Amino acid sequence: MRQVEELAALIARFAPTDGVHETAVPRLKVVRLSQPSEPMHGLHEPALCIIAQGAKQVILGDQIYRYDAAHCLVVSLDLPVIGQVIEATPDKPYLCVKLELDPAAIGALMLETAPSAEREAAPGPGLVVSTLTPALRDAVIRLTGLLASPADIPVLAPLVEREILYRLLISEQAARLRQIAVAESKLQQVNRAIGWIKRNYRKPFSVEIVAAEARMSPSALHLHFKAVTAMSPLQYQKQLRLQEARRLILANARDAASAGFEVGYESPSQFSREYSRLFGAPPLRDVARLRGGEASFGG
Repeated sequence: MRQVEELAALIARFAPTDGVHETAVPRLKVVRLSQPSEPMHGLHEPALCIIAQGAKQVILGDQIYRYDAAHCLVVSLDLPVIGQVIEATPDKPYLCVKLELDPAAIGALMLETAPSAEREAAPGPGLVVSTLTPALRDAVIRLTGLLASPADIPVLAPLVEREILYRLLISEQAARLRQIAVAESKLQQVNRAIGWIKRNYRKPFSVEIVAAEARMSPSALHLHFKAVTAMSPLQYQKQLRLQEARRLILANARDAASAGFEVGYESPSQFSREYSRLFGAPPLRDVARLRGGEASFGG
């Protein structure tokens, strides 16, 4: 309990207002929210997320993952998810720390740890909630605590981040962390496919083209892609298109038709229909609701 309170106090200190706050520690962000949020669609990059106060749920495909101060969230590749803070008040705001996972750092650490004797298993979901150990929470407290002594960050932050990655590599998340760094793992093959789709989401594509990029057969790609992302490559592309169109309408004041066309839709009616299906309302109504005060997508 003392650990949780200590981490909550640190996050509250360096996230004095609601929102996602960048920090002086590389790849580390702190998040604060004083009330439950609306469901937020966003692309969640590989990261470790630890809550010190409140609770959140993340939806991937048809699976709901709930986590709180007793659990941590590990995301192993870029995934389009729906995040929603479900426990937060002005007196006890939602407080979270998010550390983006660095594949190079994981790979370097793996060279110094004993190799796994297990054969590579088929990849599981790219997003998992697991019990947070006191040792891992303690390392995260020390990393966050460095924000109080900026002169120590260049020397000590890499050491503490290394410990955090080590704690994950010896936990039940070990296989997932190792897959992030191993170039020819099934997860990395799926990640290559995701990278191609992200670069070319405006264009039509065939599964054969994406499979060739991933160096897998089309059937293997479909199987492993869905196991990791809970959706097909085509569904993944569609979510990227719709999220970008939403951003264009909200941030750049584009009309719905031009935003749909820019992300690859040729039919305004199809764009409006698929937008409504994903976000729960047609573009103009949805954006009006967002401008009314929805929170930023964070950890």
